[in-house]
Amino acid sequence: METTKKSPSPMVWVLGQTGVHKGQYVLSVVLAVLGVAFSVAPYFVVARIAAALMAGQRDLSFYLTQCAVMAALWLCRVLCHAFSTSTSHKATFAVLGEIRKRCTEKLTRMPLGAVLEQSSGALKNTLIERIDSIETTLAHIVPEVTANLLIPIIILIYIFVIDWRMGLASLVTVPIGLFCYVFMMTGSAKFYQRTVSATKALNDTAVEYINGIQVIKVFGKTKSSYDRFTHDAYEAAHSFIDWMRACILPMTFAMVVMPATMVSVLPIGGLLVKGGSLAPTDFVTVIILSVGVITPLITLMSYSDDFRTMGTIFGEVRGILDAPEMERPEDGDIPADNSLKLADVHFSYKDKEVLHGVDLEVPEGSFVALVGPSGSGKSTIARLIASLWDVSGGSITLGGMDIRKIPQEAYSDKIAFVSQDNYLFNMTVRENIRLGRPDASDAEVEEAARQSGCHDFILGLENGYDTMVGSSGGHLSGGERQRISIARAMLKAAPIVILDEATAYTDPENEAVIQRSVSKLTEGKTLIVIAHRLSTVVDADRIYVVRDGVIDDSGTHEELLKHHGLYETMWNAHIAVRDGGEIHG
Repeated sequence: METTKKSPSPMVWVLGQTGVHKGQYVLSVVLAVLGVAFSVAPYFVVARIAAALMAGQRDLSFYLTQCAVMAALWLCRVLCHAFSTSTSHKATFAVLGEIRKRCTEKLTRMPLGAVLEQSSGALKNTLIERIDSIETTLAHIVPEVTANLLIPIIILIYIFVIDWRMGLASLVTVPIGLFCYVFMMTGSAKFYQRTVSATKALNDTAVEYINGIQVIKVFGKTKSSYDRFTHDAYEAAHSFIDWMRACILPMTFAMVVMPATMVSVLPIGGLLVKGGSLAPTDFVTVIILSVGVITPLITLMSYSDDFRTMGTIFGEVRGILDAPEMERPEDGDIPADNSLKLADVHFSYKDKEVLHGVDLEVPEGSFVALVGPSGSGKSTIARLIASLWDVSGGSITLGGMDIRKIPQEAYSDKIAFVSQDNYLFNMTVRENIRLGRPDASDAEVEEAARQSGCHDFILGLENGYDTMVGSSGGHLSGGERQRISIARAMLKAAPIVILDEATAYTDPENEAVIQRSVSKLTEGKTLIVIAHRLSTVVDADRIYVVRDGVIDDSGTHEELLKHHGLYETMWNAHIAVRDGGEIHG
């Protein structure tokens, strides 16, 4: 019988992330236990002093010695706590860095669609805030909860040794406190989920508001956009306020009742002493030790919020780390032949099939174009070839080998992908180009810039190649960003080049420069072009017409015109627009 693998609890999962740092956490827990023990030990000394006073001890040196012992114990407590906290935090920040690195690396191995379907605000929230939230669990809960739970148990056992009736008396308030605590926890999952959803919505709205500020101003949508932002901010704030309002009474009762051991210890102990079944010195010792239990219990309860949110926090991080990824081998043969073939390729996105049995071939060194209406599936085919997604059915082969059997890095080295919206990082122009080949020298970077036609405009920038391009390349024009993207692809020197409407949004002057750059980039290479302007692909060796996720037609420019199909309609529309532009230009 098939059994479902049970997911580990949040605490087990997070402890499993500690890796080579487990020893540091063990040391932290040991130091934390010693620290709490040293903080409770003075209560035993006070009990001894009280017993001595009741016995008539009048030696001042005895009391001074006991006070010195208490001071030494407290100093040991401070040192143990400091070293425990320092050790756990050092290990924790290393672990958090490793988790964050694993998450970002995981995103590169996930299908592009799985990443894009998550908003940037939600991903930022998980990668920054949620991972940071793990710090409390690892750096505080692991050592401090362990220690603050262990010491009260030891004290209670000692009280039971003195007198079992006083041990029970010390526990009278615990059930009441636990009841309040359980009542407080009721509905906490629903409340916390609301805070998560509201915070994500606020993050998304904030990112959208900032990125779209130009459109907001131009179209006079400042008030409506700002109203939406303030609404989401209000919802985020009140998700926490409503949660705290629902918890405040049971939390207050739990914090007040559970540590109130004296409520039962004093009257019951007094009756036992009066009846002669409990020695007064033992009664005083129990009173003092019962007070010593209070601080660890309050410390334990202070982490109640963290216990409630642990599952959701870790669940979001695990959602990335455990997400399905594109299956690629670590090692394997790499075909020397750079011909590509798509055989009966199907692809589904969000349970909707968008490609329905696509067949096409791209011989090595050929120029192949994909054309078709917007939304027909051209870019999806290009991304599948670039291995940004995996096919749902059928296969894509390179040199006769299924690309899923080729190591991802090796296959990526074969492909240079230039799209209409290539991303530039907020680094220098030089470093953005160098991303094409990280080991390239400055001279090689500049040569790639010359060949792509952007060397002159780069020299005209404030700091030349060392100019920061801004977020998403915002300090540069669209044409400048595109040319730098082509320089980056040129530096990579990959044998297969995919151009996804690389000149779609450029002006005629920039388009001419970019076309010359593309000609140099693709010389002697396999070229796949998604065409926005059909005039740019009339010389293609083969043109595939894509419509509604299938190959509608294929052939050379002349052959397709003779078929009198969709391509001819698109070509006539293109000629009309071009000629109209020339007439009215």
